[in-house]
Amino acid sequence: MTCYEELVARGLIAQVTDEKEIRELVDNGKATFYIGFDPTADSLHVGHFMALLLMKRLQMAGNRPIALVGGGTGMIGDPSGRSDMRKMMTIEQIDANCEKFKKQMSRFIEFGEDKAIMVNNADWLRNLNFMEFMRDIGPCFSVNDMLRARCYTNRLETGLSFLEFSYMLMQSYDFYMLYQKYGCQMQFGGDDQWSNMLGGTELVRKKLQKDAYAMTINLLLKHDGTKMGKTAGGAIWLDPEKTSPFDFYQYWRNVDDQDVIKFLRMMTFLPLEQIAEMEKWEGSQLNTAKEILAYELTTLVHGEEEAKKAQEGARALFGGGMATENMPTCQLEEGDLTDGAIDIISVMVKAGLVASRNEGRRAVQQGGVSVGDDKVTDFAMTLTKEQLTEGVIVRRGKKKYMKICL
Repeated sequence: MTCYEELVARGLIAQVTDEKEIRELVDNGKATFYIGFDPTADSLHVGHFMALLLMKRLQMAGNRPIALVGGGTGMIGDPSGRSDMRKMMTIEQIDANCEKFKKQMSRFIEFGEDKAIMVNNADWLRNLNFMEFMRDIGPCFSVNDMLRARCYTNRLETGLSFLEFSYMLMQSYDFYMLYQKYGCQMQFGGDDQWSNMLGGTELVRKKLQKDAYAMTINLLLKHDGTKMGKTAGGAIWLDPEKTSPFDFYQYWRNVDDQDVIKFLRMMTFLPLEQIAEMEKWEGSQLNTAKEILAYELTTLVHGEEEAKKAQEGARALFGGGMATENMPTCQLEEGDLTDGAIDIISVMVKAGLVASRNEGRRAVQQGGVSVGDDKVTDFAMTLTKEQLTEGVIVRRGKKKYMKICL
């Protein structure tokens, strides 16, 4: 099976501009391609993870990735899939986020001479002369076509600023510059980026009279009714300080039964033949498949040692075992106690199981809080210093839990 055939078999390809040409470049390791990452936060998240895995697959087949961090486009913010305008960040915030992205990407992509390269579009976007840019690039874009682009449709009714409307020109200009500077002839992105990517492809063809191609990957933007990588507790980040390896593992361990095989195909490097056999599994075997998925992805992001700890902790917590050393832990201090005890609502707030005391009270009232195997029914219930010295497990619902100790 060729590289391109495997991408198709894994369900990764959403659409391409010139399949025959793209297939030939990818299969022969001749593609120099880029994927952009706007630094809208101080960590990459699960949505970026999909793109990084694609870059890794293509690099393994001999192709050359360019990881483009958006120090320039991040000053505008991509309107794709949004119902409101992004919060504006300072240049200092953007640059700091770019640096953190670089460190995280190095876990997946091999950078170096004749390997992958990392580029920041601030190098050419921040110092653009507006009049020169509009005279040079503006005539290549039709406003009528832009207004029909999917990336803008969600915003036309609620209000689309000219700042955001210009994003397509900025992203297209990235491809134009990368083609000239690094011979980048192909761009990849999520399925929601198709309109922006077509703009870049057409700009290169019109201005340089060169062949240029675009391919979008299915980023699984919808999962369990919310965007992929989102949970009730917020985004799933790749930074272990923002999402612990244990919580990362549990996110994938808890995917829907109908999604587990799809995710195994798209996101792991397990052989397709092995995954095809797993597709026949039913009942409790699906839980085994979810464990495999969670273990493989946690290993990719956090390393095998952390993956083993997360797996052992999850099995202890949900399998009735007693080994709790690898569970997520909240350490309280003597100063958190009053007269040698602390109330359950305060414990949940400090442990991050609830965002506020009111939310904690509602959780207790709804019967969703337990300490060990005992359901909490009294807001005033307390945990003593003796209990905390030994360590207790506090749960909220079926999937949120924390080992509390002093």
